[in-house]
Amino acid sequence: MAKNSTFLAYDFGAESGRAVLGIIEDDKLRLEEIHRFPNTPVRTLGSLHWDILRLFGEVKHGLWQALQMTDGKLDGIGVDTWGVDFGLIGDDGELLGNPFHYRDERTNGMMEEVFKIVPRREIFERTGIQFMQLNSLFQLFAMARASSPALANARMLLMMPDLFNYWLTGVMTGEFSNATTTQCYDPRKGDWAQDMLEKLGIPTHLFPPIVLPGTVIGRLHPTLVAELGMGGGVDVVAPATHDTGSAVAAVPADGDGHAYLSSGTWSLMGVELTEPLINEKSYENNYTNEGGVAGTFRFLRNIMGLWIVQECRRTWLAEGTEVTYAELAAMAEESPAYVSLVNPDACVFLPPGNMPKRVREYCQDTGQPVPESMGAVVRCILDSLSLRYRATIEDLEDILGRTVSPLHAVGGGIQNRLLCQLTANATGKTVLAGPIEATAIGNILVQAIGKGTVSSVAEAREIVRASFDLETYEPRDTPGLQRAYDTFKQLPQ
Repeated sequence: MAKNSTFLAYDFGAESGRAVLGIIEDDKLRLEEIHRFPNTPVRTLGSLHWDILRLFGEVKHGLWQALQMTDGKLDGIGVDTWGVDFGLIGDDGELLGNPFHYRDERTNGMMEEVFKIVPRREIFERTGIQFMQLNSLFQLFAMARASSPALANARMLLMMPDLFNYWLTGVMTGEFSNATTTQCYDPRKGDWAQDMLEKLGIPTHLFPPIVLPGTVIGRLHPTLVAELGMGGGVDVVAPATHDTGSAVAAVPADGDGHAYLSSGTWSLMGVELTEPLINEKSYENNYTNEGGVAGTFRFLRNIMGLWIVQECRRTWLAEGTEVTYAELAAMAEESPAYVSLVNPDACVFLPPGNMPKRVREYCQDTGQPVPESMGAVVRCILDSLSLRYRATIEDLEDILGRTVSPLHAVGGGIQNRLLCQLTANATGKTVLAGPIEATAIGNILVQAIGKGTVSSVAEAREIVRASFDLETYEPRDTPGLQRAYDTFKQLPQ
């Protein structure tokens, strides 16, 4: 039985961050969002960076609010963020420059240059990670190739949540789930792939010691305690600091056999395994083995996700059209299905910018009707995502040699009910949607496991099932679905 306790979770997404209180009482979890703030990258002289110091200011503001609301009685603080991005720390303990955003263009062409030195197949064999140009490996290679002064003078590399934890505690560590996203970590060896990194000219002394989800990193730093006027310190606990790792920890599955879809800016679809699956099929299908909680690995595929819709909305807002996501979903539902399709993973959709224009140009270039209205553009994206999910499920079942069912969908993307239904239709799977706040929930419950107030992941998932309702979407017969899927499979990436 879980002990009554209160934890603070920081959950950073690509659009926003928030501080969420999690109160565990009578074997149920109650959430209270106490602070939300934008997370907007900043472009300087053509480079794209995270506004990291402002973000840490938001962390401190959220902590102050939490302390006021709980009279300082917090059982733990945990941070999760996206993967792959990092900060470099100098000998004096200071951050060397603003961390780059993974959509920065410095990694253009870097994968091909890396493969000239270390073959693609060898990198996958060592790391088991899906190839994307935004991976830390290619970011670091780009810096090494450009003789970056920051890289040359760095003492330690800290992934984004590890950087926040360092500023909270003064302790430098590398949490397992985020470390695995770098494509610099050997999951079978359980350590950084140092010889591979050396071949690429990447300094190996930079990589920190690894800690597992649930590890108590340290107490809040005395300077922070004094700044906030606290009477004492609070433990900072590493959840699965990669946001998808936290989200998957909160999937309310009971038993094995299911697949999950963490739906947001990115879509992450896969299964939990007890060891990495690195073989010819996973290599050919570009699957990834990312660290999970309690000794698991998240065997999954990264899919571009609702980023394309988010960028469309950003463009329309900039053009003076005030429109909400709910309104866009309603417009899409009124638009005809499967008129035009895109491959969401096409490289053209990775950078920020005028996304409606890119969607229309992609459709024109592939000989399809060009979606003109906002509803038609969003319908094109949602139809395409659901078909991408189908292809991913089919690949997954082929690699595993078994069927997966049901599909547990979690995260903010499940608020788009049209996408949930399209996903059920396209995959032929029952979709169990919920909870929306899976990442914050997983963050809080892994903290609770680390502090001994919850006994295991199984008990944590019992708490999720007892605390949050799920919505069920059953597959429906859809005219034109198979024809659309046949078209989708021929689209270029």
